[in-house]
Amino acid sequence: MRLSVLDQAPITSGNTGQVALEKAVELAQYTEGLGYYRMWLAEHHGSSSFASSAPEVVVAYIAAKTKHIRLGTGGTMMMHYSPLKMAEVFKTLSALAPGRIDYGVGRAPGGDQNAIYALAQGNDPDFDHLYEKLDVALALIKDDVPDETLYSKTPATPQNVTLPEAWLLGSSGNSAIEAGQRGLGYSFAQFFMLNAMRKEIFDLYRDRFVPSAFMEKPEISVAYLVTVAETKEEAEFQAKPQDIARIRLGQGRMSPLMSPEEAQKHKLTDDEREAIQTNRQIHLVGTAKEVAELLYKDQKTYGFQEAMICSIAYSQEQRLNTYKLLAEEML
Repeated sequence: MRLSVLDQAPITSGNTGQVALEKAVELAQYTEGLGYYRMWLAEHHGSSSFASSAPEVVVAYIAAKTKHIRLGTGGTMMMHYSPLKMAEVFKTLSALAPGRIDYGVGRAPGGDQNAIYALAQGNDPDFDHLYEKLDVALALIKDDVPDETLYSKTPATPQNVTLPEAWLLGSSGNSAIEAGQRGLGYSFAQFFMLNAMRKEIFDLYRDRFVPSAFMEKPEISVAYLVTVAETKEEAEFQAKPQDIARIRLGQGRMSPLMSPEEAQKHKLTDDEREAIQTNRQIHLVGTAKEVAELLYKDQKTYGFQEAMICSIAYSQEQRLNTYKLLAEEML
């Protein structure tokens, strides 16, 4: 099983977005040294909790600071962008770091209603033609001429560059089918919602897969939220700030991640305790051995090739430790 990194550039209590991005660079360099295969940056808008609003910019910077780890977006929220602009961005990245760039796209907005309209300059967003938009972007990336007249007369430059890998993000059977039919990789966000990961989703993807210029055979990655420490008790201690953050997110509240010490002082209600226990299905917490066993079990059940690890810890030391302990156990 390949291990990879998903980073949302979390902003922790007492820190700034600049610090979060500096830590993202450090994380890329550190995990590259540990043997992680790729690192993706998420896209979030209008958030005080995450600094990753322009993942393609961070990818370009990190590419210049690393040597061989693959880099990409997990994902570019395609509803906000012209297919031509997406093709230009990822062809430019691939020209600068050939063989290392991933064009990972998602259908979600990556922000609330205010962010959606602000990014659309007040225009009504188009939720209904995202796959058509994706098709145009993929054609332009391949130097093909799209069928749509609007995009048929303007090639995406630079041309004749190494193709990036192309991936579609999702958590439903529909996106799995669409990824397979286009010959794209399929990246499933296991940590988004409870009981969403089902074997039939991945079977649908594999059954519908058609080889393409972007990918010769089906490739599946699954993204997990993970907190690992030397002991189960320490892992639970480090995980509590994220547990509380997820509860608040469900209540429509977002704020910088508190420290574990602050989290320990937070008086949990019975409902909150129950929610945390339930969320252990999508937030893997424990020793490296315990978490590795869960990942290997899922791999055997679902047949994916890659686990993408997202660690949202208060301290960079703890975050790096999660990746280190997992690498020592699994790589």
